[in-house]
Amino acid sequence: MKKRSSLLTIPLLLLTLISCSSDDKNDAVLVDDIAAIRSEYAPDKRVALFDVSAYRIKNNYTLYGESNLPDAVTALRERLIEEGIAFVDDIKLLPEEDLKDTTYGLVTISVANLRSNPKHSAELGTQATLGTPVKILKKEGSWSLIQTPDQYLSWVDDGGIVAMNEADYQQWKDAQKMIYTKINGATYVAPDVSSQVVSDIVAGGVLELLVTDEDEGSDFFMVKYPDGREAYVLKTEAAHYSDWLATAEPSQENLVTTAKQLMGLPYLWGGTSTKGVDCSGFTKTIYFLNGMIIPRDASQQVHTGETIDTKKNFNELLPGDLLFFGTPATEDAKERVVHVGMWIGDNQFIHSSGQVHISSMDKKAANYDAHNHDRFLRAKRVAKSTVGALVDLKQTPIFND
Repeated sequence: MKKRSSLLTIPLLLLTLISCSSDDKNDAVLVDDIAAIRSEYAPDKRVALFDVSAYRIKNNYTLYGESNLPDAVTALRERLIEEGIAFVDDIKLLPEEDLKDTTYGLVTISVANLRSNPKHSAELGTQATLGTPVKILKKEGSWSLIQTPDQYLSWVDDGGIVAMNEADYQQWKDAQKMIYTKINGATYVAPDVSSQVVSDIVAGGVLELLVTDEDEGSDFFMVKYPDGREAYVLKTEAAHYSDWLATAEPSQENLVTTAKQLMGLPYLWGGTSTKGVDCSGFTKTIYFLNGMIIPRDASQQVHTGETIDTKKNFNELLPGDLLFFGTPATEDAKERVVHVGMWIGDNQFIHSSGQVHISSMDKKAANYDAHNHDRFLRAKRVAKSTVGALVDLKQTPIFND
């Protein structure tokens, strides 16, 4: 399972008291109010930012911090007013004003590494492939805090994205696109594979398509990167995005075929691309390459889809179902989901652990996985479901309009 450390080293929701006053009757109320709003609007800090605290000087309270959730901030203000607590509001709403209108961005390299904090030594939280649109929330030096289409919050360095205003972003959405469908490859400066490479590219990369008079008879697509670079891509390794989307389908056959194409891919903590995957990054990549965006982490994916099995009754499963593993809830501890894999039929599942490989739930099989069999929690059917934070690219125009 991919599990992140604190994204922004966010402090706990504490009330800092800078006073010797004996009138503390509102202190506990404020702490509870802030915690209640955070619990309601931002229970998962991986996808929602509500970093709000307060301090008091004598009987004067000040709210401070930042959030990308206007409704949550409004709810806190109204709650305190109803309780008769006077306060100064110093909460910063994101996107920050210094960005002006450049709050849109596009990934402009094959795979952008997105980190938990604005430095290269920080934990790799997730990845985003070429052409992924992001929301830019704030800048810190050469880093930007962004939110990806699956709502994940993370930091990217300036080399990974191109910032743009709404008009330029809309122009990009309106343009024809190409999607790369081979596991990995390259783009070229000329319609010739022996010409200079512009960049590497991986499955799921999306580029603006430049239609030319020569396009129909050529073996190459002419494309443009978000940063303006132009390149050529073999047509046998890519497709018109609209054509791909029309046929993209998370069917049992397609999901299994895609998963097996990634056999042997190395495990990479934070990886969600064909350069390397962790367990939930693997299942996320499989579904994305078949037209569906699912949440980033296993502990988020488990809240999507319909429950199929919790009793190790594996004959109820269909290829494409997700299997979740971990420790069940007890009187003293919550359930912990720590691993995920995908069922492929014949009593087997495919998962990323060390590398992408196939394991069996059959105790007599050579590839029997006793460890995961013993810690199995449940299986969920995600394909074509509408339960949870799932995005069908046919219904939600992430890359097109």
